[in-house]
Amino acid sequence: MEIFFTVIAIIFVFDLIDSSAGQGLGTVSAPLLLMMGFSSYQVIPSLVIVAAMSGLVSGWFHHEFENVHYSLKRPLNDETKTVLFTGGVGSLMIAFSVFLVHYVIQPPDFVLSMYIAILVIVMGFLGLVRVKEGSKKYTYRPKFIVTFAAIAGFNKGVGGGGYGPVLVMGNILSGIYEKTAAALTQTTEGIVSTVGAVSFFALALLDPTSRIDFLLLPSMFTGSFFASVLAPYILRVLPNKIWKVLIPGYAFIIGIYFIIRLLL
Repeated sequence: MEIFFTVIAIIFVFDLIDSSAGQGLGTVSAPLLLMMGFSSYQVIPSLVIVAAMSGLVSGWFHHEFENVHYSLKRPLNDETKTVLFTGGVGSLMIAFSVFLVHYVIQPPDFVLSMYIAILVIVMGFLGLVRVKEGSKKYTYRPKFIVTFAAIAGFNKGVGGGGYGPVLVMGNILSGIYEKTAAALTQTTEGIVSTVGAVSFFALALLDPTSRIDFLLLPSMFTGSFFASVLAPYILRVLPNKIWKVLIPGYAFIIGIYFIIRLLL
């Protein structure tokens, strides 16, 4: 078992932010790891598996720290219904995208890397637009989230990232407060990524000649575990305005830099 300490550090930092703010792990760490020379078929499956563990653990702690409240008692509260709804839609889409992209199409590494780079830039831009809008309030529209949940699930299966930024934005545009949106997204990402992880393992068994490689999984798991426990407390104590600017800003910059690296 090979351990990469640089990978542990990267995953710890960005999973800490991801578990706190609902976005950042796959969206930002994926291009960084690809720029380090790892292939997309090493990065993406392990990121999805780690996101499953991270999302479920931090989702539970978000509940414990009262960032959100989940309950299976009827009638279900809005937070529980949102998680079940977005998690169900996202699970269907991630299973579909994993088998479509990594089994049927199997695009070249460059194509997957470029998709990830463009996705990061778009998500960063949308986040910055949200910051510019300031404190604009939206009417709560739970059905509006279905489109964002589908896109987020598809992105997660294709590139290992792009789930959090899409669904956080979808939750906010649907009238959910930023901190609540981040906590809800983290929980649903755990559910959706669990389905994605099962899909990748099934694909590896189905096609032993596939390029899927779990080389980075031990290092990613190590960095993610500690971040997942610490992050919900950070979300509780840090001001909401910090996350609104920090996440889209660094995502946009890294995406631009990654495209330049790919094209040069």
